[in-house]
Amino acid sequence: MRYALLLYFDPDRPAEDRSDSNPGLREDWLAYTRALKESGALRDAIQLHGVDTATSVRGGDEEPLLTDGPFTETKEHLLGFFLIDVPDLDTALAWAGRTPHIAHGTVEVRPVMEGQYWQAVLNE
Repeated sequence: MRYALLLYFDPDRPAEDRSDSNPGLREDWLAYTRALKESGALRDAIQLHGVDTATSVRGGDEEPLLTDGPFTETKEHLLGFFLIDVPDLDTALAWAGRTPHIAHGTVEVRPVMEGQYWQAVLNE
């Protein structure tokens, strides 16, 4: 079963909590990503630009309404995600608990919906 490990981070945390400012944390991330890859569970990993680059699109009266920034105001921002394929939720939770991120932010584990009617378009 596939799961998304969604990585959230509070941008007000100290700089040493970010891998761009902490070479040791960067090495931890490389080791974690290699371990996921070597286990055969890793399907994809995506890192997002900051929320200051986001544009939200919502339904308007006549045409879509565009707003700079994220749709919701939250303390933590979505940084990116790992897409993994593992046997069960317990295994996905174990991988989430191993992220270097866990000491500095939140990892939300969410199952991926499979076999949806619209997904057939992806294979056309």
